[in-house]
Amino acid sequence: MELDKAARPAQAHVIGVKSWLAYAGVLALAVLLFFVALPLAFHWNEMAAAAVLGVSAVIVVYKFLQVRSVQLYYDDVGVWVYSGVLPWKKGVAGVKWRDMDEASYVNGFVSWVTRSYTVRIGHRFTRDSEIVLHHIASGRRAVETLNALHQQMIRSGAVD
Repeated sequence: MELDKAARPAQAHVIGVKSWLAYAGVLALAVLLFFVALPLAFHWNEMAAAAVLGVSAVIVVYKFLQVRSVQLYYDDVGVWVYSGVLPWKKGVAGVKWRDMDEASYVNGFVSWVTRSYTVRIGHRFTRDSEIVLHHIASGRRAVETLNALHQQMIRSGAVD
């Protein structure tokens, strides 16, 4: 999936998206809604079942698109996260290279087996502006790339 042309600069490089493990949560929600809530609603009333079916479909599609919309990318200014489905929820947040502390990932057995990592891009001055993303496919590689680029910029004098 590509970012909106208006939302990203031409030189942006997408290095992380949600892994299949993030979609497993959407699948579990779909199973709960369609195979538990819907049959219970049918026992109560057919109109209630129709409402549950409609609302469940909207919720599952929205959650799927929401997971699919998350993209971690970098450009010459910094590291950014683009996400959002609805126009008022779409947005970009990030950390500029000059303010970046370090990129790290959380390693554990499940993340090692699934190759789905929690990625953290720290801000030098505040924890409020850092990026924390769960279930990023190849998050380890993304962290290695970001740290290498950051070190390269520091060595070249482009970043203090």
